[in-house]
Amino acid sequence: MTNSKFNHRLTVIAACCLALGANAAEDDPLGRDSLFGDDLPKASASPRETGSGIKGFVQFEAARTTADPEHWSKLRARTELGSSGKLGEGVKWKLGARLDYDFVYGINDFYPSDVANNQRRNFELRENYLDFSRGNWDFRLGKQHVVWGEMVGLFFADVVSARDLREFILPEFDQMRTPQWAARAEYFADDFHAEVLWVPVASYDNISKPGSEFYPYQPAPPGFNTRYMQEKRPEYNSDNMNYGLRLSTLKNGWDVSGFYYRSTDVSQTFYRQFEAPTNTFVYQARHDRIHQYGGTLSKDFGDVVFKTEGVYTRGRSFTTLDFTDSDGVVHQNTLDWAAGLDFTLPADARFNVQVFQRQFFNYDANNISDKRENGYSLLLNKKFFNDWEAQALFISSLNRSDWLFRPRLTWNLERNWRLLLGADIFKGPAMGMFGRYDQQDRVYSEIRYSF
Repeated sequence: MTNSKFNHRLTVIAACCLALGANAAEDDPLGRDSLFGDDLPKASASPRETGSGIKGFVQFEAARTTADPEHWSKLRARTELGSSGKLGEGVKWKLGARLDYDFVYGINDFYPSDVANNQRRNFELRENYLDFSRGNWDFRLGKQHVVWGEMVGLFFADVVSARDLREFILPEFDQMRTPQWAARAEYFADDFHAEVLWVPVASYDNISKPGSEFYPYQPAPPGFNTRYMQEKRPEYNSDNMNYGLRLSTLKNGWDVSGFYYRSTDVSQTFYRQFEAPTNTFVYQARHDRIHQYGGTLSKDFGDVVFKTEGVYTRGRSFTTLDFTDSDGVVHQNTLDWAAGLDFTLPADARFNVQVFQRQFFNYDANNISDKRENGYSLLLNKKFFNDWEAQALFISSLNRSDWLFRPRLTWNLERNWRLLLGADIFKGPAMGMFGRYDQQDRVYSEIRYSF
């Protein structure tokens, strides 16, 4: 590795650590900015370890939904394993997998069989790739995380990652993200960094099945029925391959990047048809072909770190409330942006404040959302008694009373052991981002052993 690459990465990591400190309990994306950084599971050992050996974690998660009818909504055992090493000189490898089993579907019949079949058990390949270098170029081939943006609590410039949304945006981000099968090349020269990405076989968001806790139900007028068809996933062909370019530089402490990404959208758009004989609106989740242009900017000012990111999306469609529309969607170009300040406070405390917005261009008056959807988030994190940590995250719309409140308490009770207790509380209108899950308030716990 050349000195310019090494120095560039040290500077990026130092700046990002400060910028994301308040969100560290949510995710740890830093090493994934460069191909030879830390890609081990979050709870594993030293980020620069490259020797072989099994690393990962075992955890048990329990959640109880408190709305009527009160019920257990998760009793999941999760094991994630990974190993890394070298194949001769200059070639590195990583293998990883995850196995889940949720016992909640064996103790009650609260959920439809389709939901139980989708969420009872899961086996997933995590990151599985080869790394090698040629001069100023680093290459990674295989299934991998590609993280182009990171804000607190929500996704903005992180456009490449597919996500497991069966629990909405509640899990830690490194647990939500689904790696992509990709070929990635990075070029380093002094303070300049270029990244070229090709995704021949894409992964898409997992939203489970109708009847699950956080399924994104679509609107219908009173007195009409709704039905959901099987999601239509894109075919694996050249028309649905994804590719992108990201450029970044460090100048006078400012870390700035810009990117272009052409893809089949990882998010679902629900297209609609009407069946007159049964007065039924039939929805089917599909994936639009989109263009995205975005960037990030951050600066460390000592005890305060500024960070902003945004992305302009062209080609995505949105559900319309015009129920006479032939396919139930309208094309709307959007600009999503967020800006935040992260404060280091006395006594091992951190405070993060963000504002964010989605602006619709060529706005359609029948859109569910306003032309400009504004919001903010507040996060306070405090460590105490050496092995305890308290955190509270509040995310809210500024257009209406629509919010999510997430208090939690973490106890690192022994080395490699973590106990977590928390709650997720939703409030808002039936079609609000958070209010639609007003009946999914829950309390939860998690115990994890890392090795």
